[in-house]
Amino acid sequence: MSPLVAILGAGNVGSALAQRLIEANIADVALLDVVPGRAQGLALDLSQAAVLEGHDRRIQGSTDYEAIAGADVVVITAGFPRKPGMSRDDLLKLNGALVLQVTRQAIQKAADAIFIVVTNPLDVMTYVAWQCSGLPPHRVLGMAGVLDSARFAAFIAQELDVSVLDIRAMVLGGHGDLMVPLPRFSCVNGIPITELLEPEVIDRLVDRTRNGGAEIVELLQSGSAFYAPASSTAQMVAAILGDRPRIMPVSAYAHGLYGIHDVYMGLPARISAYGVEKVLELSLTQTELNALRTSAAAVKARVDLIKEILPF
Repeated sequence: MSPLVAILGAGNVGSALAQRLIEANIADVALLDVVPGRAQGLALDLSQAAVLEGHDRRIQGSTDYEAIAGADVVVITAGFPRKPGMSRDDLLKLNGALVLQVTRQAIQKAADAIFIVVTNPLDVMTYVAWQCSGLPPHRVLGMAGVLDSARFAAFIAQELDVSVLDIRAMVLGGHGDLMVPLPRFSCVNGIPITELLEPEVIDRLVDRTRNGGAEIVELLQSGSAFYAPASSTAQMVAAILGDRPRIMPVSAYAHGLYGIHDVYMGLPARISAYGVEKVLELSLTQTELNALRTSAAAVKARVDLIKEILPF
C-alpha cells in the first residue's frame, strides 16, 4: 500500500507541499481544509496535472477528517499567515487554538502517524501539538531548521557566486529572530565559510537569515513564504517515508541536551521512520551555546504563555 500524507490546511504552503509530494513520487496525499471546495478543487487540479507530469500518485481533497484515516504522516500547515509588521509571536494566540483543535481531530483518525508542524510560531505550535496529541515526543517535530538552513545556504551561494549544490549550512535555535546560524558548521564543499568570507560579511548573512521570513513578507505585502517551506517539509517527509534516514536541523524536543529542558526548538537530529531517532549534541563554543540557550529561553517564555491560554 502506498504511504499516505495528510496535509491539514490547503493554503499556499499546504497546496505547494501537496504538489511537491506527489510529483516527487514520495506519497499519496489527503488534503484537508475548512473552506468548502478549496481542498477538493486543488486536488482535482493536481490530479489533472499528473497526466502531464507523468506520475500516478493519488490526491484527495476534503473537509472531512475521515479522509486522513491511517495516514503515515500528518503535516499541520493550517493557520493565519504573517502580515507586514507582524512577528511570528503575534500569531501565538490566533494559531494556538487552531493547532490544538486540528491535532485533536487528526489523532483520532491517524493515531499511528508522525506529526510535522509548520504553523507559526513554529516551535510553540509544535509543543502544543505534542501536548494535545498524547504522542511521545519523537513522533512530533517541527519544520524550522531545514528552512532556516536553506535560507542561509542560499545567501552564502549568492555571496560566493557558487552553486547551491556545494553549500551545507546549519541553523539551530528557535524559528525566529533569535535563531542561531552556525558559520563553523556551514561549508562550501567541506570548506568552512569562516575560511572563505570575512567576519563582517558572515555577520551580514547571519542577520539576513534571521530576517529571511520577514524580508519575504515585506516584499509580498500579502502573505508569507511558501515555496521554500513546502520544499523543506517535503525533505522531512521523504526522510520519514523513504527508508533513508537523514541528519537535519528540525524543531525537536530538548530534554537536557545543551542544558535545555522541556522545549521544542531547532536542533540537529537523525530523522527516520521512527521520527526523531536521536538529537545530536554538537561541540559548541561558549558563545554559540549561550546563543542557543538564549533562544531556548525565549521559546520557553512563549510556551509558558500559551499554557496559560490553552487547556492542554
